[in-house]
Amino acid sequence: MKFQITQKDKKALCRRAPEFRELVRKIDLDGFECMDDLFPALVRSILAQQLSVKAADTICRRVEELLGTVTPETLAAAEPDALRRCGVSARKVTYLRGIADAALTGAIDFHALSRLSDAEIINELVKLKGVGVWTAEMLLIFALGRPDVLSFRDLGIRRGIMLLNGLDRLTEQDFAFYRRRYSPYGTLVSLYLWRIKDGGLTVR
Repeated sequence: MKFQITQKDKKALCRRAPEFRELVRKIDLDGFECMDDLFPALVRSILAQQLSVKAADTICRRVEELLGTVTPETLAAAEPDALRRCGVSARKVTYLRGIADAALTGAIDFHALSRLSDAEIINELVKLKGVGVWTAEMLLIFALGRPDVLSFRDLGIRRGIMLLNGLDRLTEQDFAFYRRRYSPYGTLVSLYLWRIKDGGLTVR
């Protein structure tokens, strides 16, 4: 599944929030491929925590080669020492085995999660050890392609809002105002705000 970004959405965002007009003009966004299957997406998110992109990609590739297919069954069957040899920390091994156990026991039905609201999915995922709200929000975007996700816990997003709006600080109450202002295009906004940080773009 691809998260589609249309010209219609870009124009609608600019009408709602004119501060994005220059960014929309400068940055060409055309969507991204979603992972679709929430379980392997969550496994990859846990593996990538607190690592550089390069290190995370290396470890994820090793784990995928070890398991063959990343499923609750293959993960539960993997020896902890084998996962450690892939570069997975002892703490993350515990997290991964907990996630596999939750899926196998039915404590969390990963296939049914996609039918829930964003808030309901977050509430379910944060029950798992090693999964915080930010991780759950990133899964909403990159695994499920949800269109209206803007994370207060993401530093890049907060800094982008501050730069774009000439703010010296951003409280959670302020953020709630911008979340409402940018809805229902929160995910599109997130993608633009990350590009401010990653691309060193000037917005004034």
